Amino acid sequence: MTPLPILASATPGHLASGHLDPLQLFLGADVVVQVVIAGLLLASLWVWTQIVAIGWRIAALRRRCNAYEKDFWQAADFEALQSERGGAKIPSARVALAGMGEWRRARSAKRTDRAMTLDREGARQRIGLALDSAVAAEADALAEPLNFLATVGSVAPFVGLFGTVWGIMNSFFQIGQQQNSSLSVVAPGISEALFATAIGLFAAIPAVIAYNRYSYRVGAFEARLQRFADRLHASLSRELEAD
Repeated sequence: MTPLPILASATPGHLASGHLDPLQLFLGADVVVQVVIAGLLLASLWVWTQIVAIGWRIAALRRRCNAYEKDFWQAADFEALQSERGGAKIPSARVALAGMGEWRRARSAKRTDRAMTLDREGARQRIGLALDSAVAAEADALAEPLNFLATVGSVAPFVGLFGTVWGIMNSFFQIGQQQNSSLSVVAPGISEALFATAIGLFAAIPAVIAYNRYSYRVGAFEARLQRFADRLHASLSRELEAD
């Protein structure tokens, strides 16, 4: 038998077939590498789930805020608007509720004590703080799922690298066991090891791209809420001056 058939007979199926078979690479890998690959695939699946969910959520909230803010500036009865539009599910509504609540407390304190002079500047500051706090809370709630994307984007390559290092160590161990350093001994283990790094990048790259993109969109959404809050603050300040 010539050396070429001997090498072909010793070559695993996923290499002899002329192309890499990811399933065969996974099945032929060491159990530690398999655990690393399985974990990275689950993380990648959850990353894509979060990408779709966050994108849908931001788009839905933007539509709700657009409709609410349009009606808010035309409404004659704030309470009726809150009740009709289900304000608990709309960030703009929660921001408006925080500002209007502080404005009402300032006016009710004056009505309770007729002799008391309304501290307009203090009331403006408290309304501004309430609005800013509500905007920050909405932005934090919207950005919370991004923590997972950031974690996967930064950690997944290193987890894949761990699988690669382990696989290469196992390949060197096989060389020592078989006293043979030919490609038929080394290549399968190295291929399986590098597959772990590839899966780590497969999980990390979409996570990093989505994190950067959604961080920008969350920042834009926060700026939009802040503009609404500033306009509401100016309107309530004029109301205080009229008292």
